Amino acid sequence: MAISGFKNHPYIPNSVPEIQEQMLAELGLSSLEELHEEIPASLKLTQNLNLPAALGSEFELKKHVKKLLDKNIHCDAHLNFLGAGCWQHYVPAVCDEINSRGEFLTGYGGEMYNDFGRFQSLFEYQSMVGELVDMEVVNVPTMDWCQAAATSIRMASRMTNRKEVLVTDLMDPEKFLVLKNYCGPDITLVRVGHDPVTGQLDLADLESKLSGKIAAVYFENPSFLGFIQIHGQSISDLAHGVGAESIVGVDPSSLGVLIPPAQYGADIICGELQPLGMHMNYGGGQAGFMATRDEERYVMEFPSRLFGIVPTNKKGEYGFDDVAYDRTSFGNHREHGKEYVGTQSALWGITAGVYLASMGPQGMADLGQTILQKSQYAIERLNTIKNVVGSRFKSIGFKEFVVDFTGTGKSVADINEALLSRGIFGGKDLSMDFPELGQSALYCVTEIHSQGDIDCLVSALAEITG
Repeated sequence: MAISGFKNHPYIPNSVPEIQEQMLAELGLSSLEELHEEIPASLKLTQNLNLPAALGSEFELKKHVKKLLDKNIHCDAHLNFLGAGCWQHYVPAVCDEINSRGEFLTGYGGEMYNDFGRFQSLFEYQSMVGELVDMEVVNVPTMDWCQAAATSIRMASRMTNRKEVLVTDLMDPEKFLVLKNYCGPDITLVRVGHDPVTGQLDLADLESKLSGKIAAVYFENPSFLGFIQIHGQSISDLAHGVGAESIVGVDPSSLGVLIPPAQYGADIICGELQPLGMHMNYGGGQAGFMATRDEERYVMEFPSRLFGIVPTNKKGEYGFDDVAYDRTSFGNHREHGKEYVGTQSALWGITAGVYLASMGPQGMADLGQTILQKSQYAIERLNTIKNVVGSRFKSIGFKEFVVDFTGTGKSVADINEALLSRGIFGGKDLSMDFPELGQSALYCVTEIHSQGDIDCLVSALAEITG
């Protein structure tokens, strides 16, 4: 039905003057200005914004935006060895094909009767991630690994009624700040030292800091700096010895070749889904997951959605719906929610499900094996460069490793600038975040790197540092 009186925004009903007047009358006001009279005059705009003239067509807009985007220096035109939380993996075409379907791409909230398969898709995603990490319960994705780790820590704090958490001092500094911000002001993060040769968590330091005040021990495997933590079971045992939870952050692309944290004592597993079929995007393409055993004390602490499968009133037919919906901040007890959960990354859960279904167990094993072999080849080749140490830590790594350039007398910043001039993105500069490592950089090698790519990097570095 058409409504007369539309002005600037014909699809927004409250732009109709008559409707505005009715709304103001209901509030006992005579004008929109009166509605906003508490705003100081100094904050009100008194002149038009200095904006360029409107573009005349969609073509002109597209051309303008493309010109802006072409200023970016991106991985399609450069050889990339950057990682540090967002990694360049191959994205199968089927991932983009499925997640761009309208019922998934535009689906936000909803109930089981109008979700068009989204609930089932997310249930399947949860099931496959659960199999990958050897846990029974997996959440609908949250914002990113940082968010998932922070929520895991808060879950452990609520379960134990304790307010201190132990973390490694080699954690990603940005992630540490996110955890500190999200867990403050009531939860304190305490750093645990590491072995300077291997990078492994210092078990003696860990044991000395454990007490009845500790809610959890959080560590990552592989670590932020790439090496594999070999003392996972000992760390979990020490945590459990004082009644604390063992929380392990994991890169799921490693789980085709590494045993899942559940098999060395983890109570809560979290991590980043981006390696599972998601393109790298500035400010996007990240999604975090959490996983636990199917025990009520864990399930009821998840603040985000969980989807389950149940039989319907028709024999042989099943449906998909929320599990324990009331425990969420958007359930029936919103003001009493354990923690706030807003817009999440469910579309990336569907994408990760498509990726895992496409790869299968053997595909994930092949992926992990390929990454291990290529990263070890890169380290061996880097070691041939004079005064360059291919791997700073004497531990086996997965996908990422710390390259030490201190002996070359050149800074990582200068080396990376020289690499960029050759069309190569060098590793993340660690000299500011970890000054004790000298002029070191975090390099990343995945399945997308060929032997020629690695040899090209080595040749460039040999020339730059020689």
